[in-house]
This record gives sequence, structure tokens and C-alpha cells, in this order.
Amino acid sequence: MLDIGLFIIRLIIGVLFIGHGAQKLFGWFGGYGLKGTAGWLESMNMKPGVLMAIMAGLSEFIGGILFVLGFLTPLAGLLIAATMLMAIIKVHGANGLWSTANGYEYNLTIIACAIGIALAGPGQIALDAIIF
Repeated sequence: MLDIGLFIIRLIIGVLFIGHGAQKLFGWFGGYGLKGTAGWLESMNMKPGVLMAIMAGLSEFIGGILFVLGFLTPLAGLLIAATMLMAIIKVHGANGLWSTANGYEYNLTIIACAIGIALAGPGQIALDAIIF
């Protein structure tokens, strides 16, 4: 049952991060694509915007794929956690903890899941378990 639980966590978080990365990189799922994301990031003084959008999008997209697959899980967890830490620093941190005030509650929860799985391991339903 533990392996199924770990897989469910990896699957949901990973798929959502694939989606968020695709929003930034390709404009899929209602996203703004590289140009729109770059403008938004530059409005927060994150320059150059296009490079920052590529980095954020790839971190989310690749991190999500790796997390779902349970492949290079520590790296996947780090990519996801780093993206969420940046979201706290640049967007949500000043608003306090609670998501009802656009705070960092959600971001912190994702960081805990990503780092927890990275440290505990992805379970047996994972490429890491097969390869390593």
C-alpha cells in the first residue's frame, strides 16, 4: 500500500507540474506561453524574462515528468521545490501563509511533498526502483 500511496502523490503533483510547465513553455491549458510569462516575470524584475520563463517552464515540465516516472526522483523533487520556493519569494511570501490571502500555504505544501518523496524515495512503482 505504501508504494501505491507514493505513486498517487507523485502522479498528481507530477501531472500538475507538467501542466504548469506547458502553460509557460507552450501556452497550453490556458497559459500565456513564453512571451506572456516573460512579460509577467519581467514585471517582477526577473530579467531577462524569456530566459527566466524558459527556466521556470523547464523546471516544472521536466520536474513533473521525472516525478511521475519516479526517475531521478531527488532531482525531480529539487526542481519542483525550487520552483515553489521562487514562487514564495517573488509572489506569495509577502501575503502571509494562508492561500485565502494569496499566501504561500499551497507552495509550502508542494515543497513538503516534493522534498519528502525525494528523501524517502519514490517507492517500488518507479523507474528508480527498477534501474537503481
